[in-house]
Order: sequence, then C-alpha cells, then structure tokens
Amino acid sequence: KKNIISSVLPFDNNHRVDEGFSEKTINEITKACVEMGKVKTGALIVIEQKVSLRDYERTGIDVDGIVTSQLLINIFEHNTPLHDGAVIVRENRIVAATCYLPLSDNMELSKQLGTRHRAGVGISEQTDSVTIIVSEETGQVSVAQGGKLTRSVNSAKLREILVRAQNKQVVDNSKLRHLLKGRVKHEEAKNNR
Repeated sequence: KKNIISSVLPFDNNHRVDEGFSEKTINEITKACVEMGKVKTGALIVIEQKVSLRDYERTGIDVDGIVTSQLLINIFEHNTPLHDGAVIVRENRIVAATCYLPLSDNMELSKQLGTRHRAGVGISEQTDSVTIIVSEETGQVSVAQGGKLTRSVNSAKLREILVRAQNKQVVDNSKLRHLLKGRVKHEEAKNNR
C-alpha cells in the first residue's frame, strides 16, 4: 500500500508541479534577444504555456534542442534556412523553427509594425503563449501576451515577464501527508482489533 501511495504522491514538502522552463532558459532567451537587438537581427520566439502549440509546431521544422542563446542567434541569422518564421519553445527546449503563425487583424496595431509583430500578436490572441519579437528595423524587443503588445522592452523587463510566465506552482504536501498518515494509523488500528 505504502509503495503505491508514495509512487503516486511525492512526499517532499515543496514538490514542484508544472515547472515550465528553468532560470537558465530565461537567461539564455534574454541574452539572445539583447544580442539580436544590438545587431538588428529579426526574431520571433513563442513560448508555450498551458495551451498546446503543436498545431503551429507542425508548420515548421523540428529542432528539439536545448534553449541556448547561441542556438537562437544561429537560427535567426540572416540568410540561413531556419531564419524565417517563428521558433517555438516548450519548457527548456526549442521544439521547432520556421513555424507559421496566425496574423492579427487588430486595427489598433501601429501601421509601422510588420508581419513579425502581427504574427506575435496573432498567436497571443489565440493562445496563452508569451511571444518575444525582435525588430529587424529598430532592434527593439517587444512582447505579445493576451493580444497585447508591449514595445521597447529592456532586458530587465523581459526577464521579469519571463519569470512571471514560468507559472511555477509549489504544492505543499505536508497537509496531505499528515492526512494519509492519520488514515494509515486508523486502518492499522482497525485491522488490529
């Protein structure tokens, strides 16, 4: 009985559930965006949250690589086979590149914004993703979430947005363990009568 219960319920006090992506991934994405912004390399990075991006992933090319700033920079380098379209990040991995995204038809978006920004907002209107856009024209970093575009994001603000997007939920199992211990003792007492 005990083995079955412990295999189903982890008993460390603060077990992480739905970790999302790590601190290292946040650092690598932030570093890549800052570097690409400096040299005006356009980029479109979509970070999956709770809503699956598998349908959009299928429109691109499988990558399945650990997120590093160098890999992101190499993918978006001008005139390389993968530079066009979006990269999709799931947890700590770049799962696909050159993905097609739906374009937003929001008339309130500035006419100065190009396809990359419209695609970033478009995917954020249809999913709960966090999308980072690096402008090829200005080098500015923008973030699209919930159909809204935040422009001119510096590295500290980008980091803050990504930390908030981690959605780490810490489950406190001490109460559950206490209840189960009480129940086990109750069962043992009942069996010994």
